[in-house]
Amino acid sequence: MALLADLKNTINQANFNNLTGSISAVKGIIVEFIGLNGFVSVGSILEVDSLEGKIKGECVYIDSSVAKMILFNDNCTISIGSKVNVLTHANTIKPCEEWLGRIISSQGEPLDDLGSLPAGDKEYNIKAAPPISSKRRRVSGKISLGVKVLDTFVPLCYGQRVGIFAGSGVGKSVLLSMVTKFSDVDVRVIGLIGERGREVKEFIEDYIGKEGLKNTIIVVATSDEVAVLRKRAAYITLAISEYFRDQGKEVLCIMDSVTRFAMAQREIGLSLGEPPTTKGYTPTVFAELPKLLERAGPGMEHQGNISGIFSVLVEGDDTNEPIADTVRGIIDGHIILDRKIAERGRYPAINVLKSISRTLPKCHSDFQNLTINRAKKYMAIYEDMEEIIRIGAYRKGTNKEVDDSIIIHGLVEEFIKQNQDIPSSPDESFEALSSILENNLNG
Repeated sequence: MALLADLKNTINQANFNNLTGSISAVKGIIVEFIGLNGFVSVGSILEVDSLEGKIKGECVYIDSSVAKMILFNDNCTISIGSKVNVLTHANTIKPCEEWLGRIISSQGEPLDDLGSLPAGDKEYNIKAAPPISSKRRRVSGKISLGVKVLDTFVPLCYGQRVGIFAGSGVGKSVLLSMVTKFSDVDVRVIGLIGERGREVKEFIEDYIGKEGLKNTIIVVATSDEVAVLRKRAAYITLAISEYFRDQGKEVLCIMDSVTRFAMAQREIGLSLGEPPTTKGYTPTVFAELPKLLERAGPGMEHQGNISGIFSVLVEGDDTNEPIADTVRGIIDGHIILDRKIAERGRYPAINVLKSISRTLPKCHSDFQNLTINRAKKYMAIYEDMEEIIRIGAYRKGTNKEVDDSIIIHGLVEEFIKQNQDIPSSPDESFEALSSILENNLNG
């Protein structure tokens, strides 16, 4: 086995520069090339001669006569006959502890001004398979997230994966920043997939800050980058998380957003001739999502865990659109951000009644479960009667539970509100919520 591993490593690191092919066609983002069949595989990193210099790309398709790639930079001048060289078959990175506090591109290169990235001792495949399910440990132990509404109503355990489902402009980035700064974990790995270019620095400096960046690695692929780089950023985010998991660390992997990963895969799939399905998404989108998301989760014995928070952008605030529906079926809970709640100024704008953690009720004590169930009961009663109450058609004293729900609803709404710079502790949060119920319910 050791001999085979050494041979594989030698092949992956071999110098392929003497193997040369040439471009035969350019069709949109797809560049076809010939002359390297038998020497490339899907995922091979290639180099193309252009008027601007040498440009890297990734092989995305091969058949008996032609291979296809997508360039990492489509703002270049290439022509029929331009030379193509194979750089490597090893789609890997070599993370290490010194990467903490760094900002990294989807090519595994530094985006900050802190110099080059040191290489670790072990290579990690960016498209690694998830751990064997039968050898994984079980999800256990609550993470203190420092956000009251999450620690009480939608808890996250070590090794659990949850999704934040939200439209644009409802406080998703602020909530993610709060979890990043306040969560009780060893390492945070954040993948900003398809982000607006102007928001990256804002997110890092205003939301994360120098203190939050110390034990954090941020992988960035902005919306203007080609689809293959946006997709790679998601894979690299998980590969870095796996490195720290293997060191026995508790890792929080945050990806914003899975939807843009799916859109990148859709763009690639359509360009390669895949048939569109629901909302234009190709079959490979729905095949790739579980491969990506299942890499997060509990580790095996003597490993740490990768706890995952994956944001999902919902089109038109429809939480049942194809990507949201697929992701919800893979992960272990969902947090719904509600535009109506955001519009009335209550942040975090989490809809408690529509959000769920699949580790409940086991992760809470009996007292904690009783507390949140009582609170949710009165919130549900108020929601059912809200329209009647709002127009003044309900008369106090008609129904005792409705009377109580009117009181409890307002107090719980105030309890959920939280300044983005001030963390909370789970014990204090439960004490405050329990106090609201005990002091304000009649009888």
